[in-house]
Amino acid sequence: MKRMFVAIMCLVLLTVSAMPAWAQKSRSRYAGRATQDRRYDNSRRYDYERRYRERSVWEKHRDKLTVAGGAGAGAVVGGLAGGKKGAIIGALAGAGGSALYTYKLRDRDQRERYRRR
Repeated sequence: MKRMFVAIMCLVLLTVSAMPAWAQKSRSRYAGRATQDRRYDNSRRYDYERRYRERSVWEKHRDKLTVAGGAGAGAVVGGLAGGKKGAIIGALAGAGGSALYTYKLRDRDQRERYRRR
């Protein structure tokens, strides 16, 4: 009897918490315009090529700059730890680690989301 009461109360609470979602009204961006106007209106078309041309240096060379930063950090740490030979080894290790991060790990969750669709 007690379990049945708890189950019913859970269902009632779930229903009450979902009511605000039912009450929302669907709003359209083109509520007052005819569909024909919307279909053939090219005046507000987004210029993708302009956005591509105006990218910053970071946006254009993000991967290369990330790998170079990792190599530089590795060289500094290796140089402090082991001199010239340590700097070379540290630069190689830093470049390898940051390349692994950049090309394999950085956007993994976004790529997985895209593949699942």
